[in-house]
Amino acid sequence: MKPSQIVEAVLFSSDAPLKAEEIARADEALDEDRVEEAIQELQVQYNEGERAFHIEEVAEGYQILTRPEFAPYLERFDTVPRPSRLSGPALETLAIIAYRQPIGRIEIEYIRGVSSAGVIRSLQDRALVEVVGRRDRVPLGLDDDEDDETQLSLEEDPAPSEEPASAEGEPGPEAAAEAEPEAGG
Repeated sequence: MKPSQIVEAVLFSSDAPLKAEEIARADEALDEDRVEEAIQELQVQYNEGERAFHIEEVAEGYQILTRPEFAPYLERFDTVPRPSRLSGPALETLAIIAYRQPIGRIEIEYIRGVSSAGVIRSLQDRALVEVVGRRDRVPLGLDDDEDDETQLSLEEDPAPSEEPASAEGEPGPEAAAEAEPEAGG
């Protein structure tokens, strides 16, 4: 088998982007450089053959995707997956995590004012957030593909020890959290 055929088969069968080092595991004759060369060779073949698909670099990896100009034709079929959008609560929670990371579930719920366990679980299922460490709570941070092997499961957070801000303007848990040094961030 030619390296380009192996790379093409691996990319074609994957529903997620793959890094060159991951693709190289398919055969002993492959390394990251050979994978990159094979991807370039395939791109030339796809362009010259006027194929409806191409290899695109996505999320630090590679994936075979349909060219954007074919989207109007694919929209007519229910079997073609459509990119799903995040709900309002998911976007709100993701923004809180991005701004305050690392942050625990209880702190997120305190800021949002509602339970967030299900939203956090859906963000984890989409690999948008991950558990990045722990102190006396489990903080969440944006997904960093470098630590995929060390992900921890989400555990219950203890309730914040400080009371919410009083009418006199005393600092609440947010001010105390900002004063404490965060672990893992």
